[in-house]
Amino acid sequence: MQKQSAHEVSAPAPALPLPLLIGAAIALLGSLVIAVPGDPEWWKVIVLGVVQGITEWLPISSTGHLLIVSDLLGYSGSIGGTFEIFIQFGTVLSVMAFYAGDLLAQGRALLGRGTHDEALMARRLWIGVFIAALPAALIGIVFRDFIKAVLFETPQVIAGALIVGGVIFLIIERFPLRTPRTHDPGRVTPWQALGVGIAQVFALIPGMSRSGSSIVGGLLAGLDRRTATAFSFYLSIPVLGAATFVDLIGSLDQVQAGDWGRLLLGTVVAMIVGYAAIGWLLRYVARHTFVAFGIYRILIGLLILWLAAVGML
Repeated sequence: MQKQSAHEVSAPAPALPLPLLIGAAIALLGSLVIAVPGDPEWWKVIVLGVVQGITEWLPISSTGHLLIVSDLLGYSGSIGGTFEIFIQFGTVLSVMAFYAGDLLAQGRALLGRGTHDEALMARRLWIGVFIAALPAALIGIVFRDFIKAVLFETPQVIAGALIVGGVIFLIIERFPLRTPRTHDPGRVTPWQALGVGIAQVFALIPGMSRSGSSIVGGLLAGLDRRTATAFSFYLSIPVLGAATFVDLIGSLDQVQAGDWGRLLLGTVVAMIVGYAAIGWLLRYVARHTFVAFGIYRILIGLLILWLAAVGML
């Protein structure tokens, strides 16, 4: 396994291999060909895909931004929130592409084709990811209908979650935690992973942010900024992948034939934009605190409350 050191975590995004670049271009062209004819809202799908690609990795809540932007655009293809959840799969593909080299190396190590230390690090990482994924997965399945029917339809809930999360970031930066003791995702302990998983449960509330919650959980558990961010990215693979699959299965009766084109287009756009966003955030956290994100969350939360008060949401 390619050891994910703090230095490597902050490295620029790897250049997208030519085959993947060509594949992404073909996927984008194909999705446009499928989605655009007969769908006057195709441009809104692209806007929402861009929003998803950017905000999934930044600790500012992709779901919250998607729901608000969708409302402001008057987008009619939400399918009861399924569109906003489904296009998260695009960002799963983006993180898998970003970490493709590491994922392949980890797979080889787990199959006995690496050193003992590489295999041990890979096992620790994915055991930690599994532990961290469980709390939100279990609660999300049990309360899926309530979350979609109640929380997804209330701008005030999204605004409140954004503001609360922003305040938490500012508090963490104002009162620094004890010196981090874990500097590599492959060294996250089961107890630290469980702490991240418990924190991620709060991300079931639209506006709280999956990446923000898991990063804060990592910081509280003793991970440094870059390790908490990288672990959050790895954690997104099973969490977002499972969330997409479960929601799609539960909403198949609502998905019409014409919806598949927009789902595909939004997913492809989110994948392409998300790849660039991952590299940017890793570079950012290597040199900056989360104060800017905290301030942004508070301001956008207040803006949403105002828009709701004047009847624009």
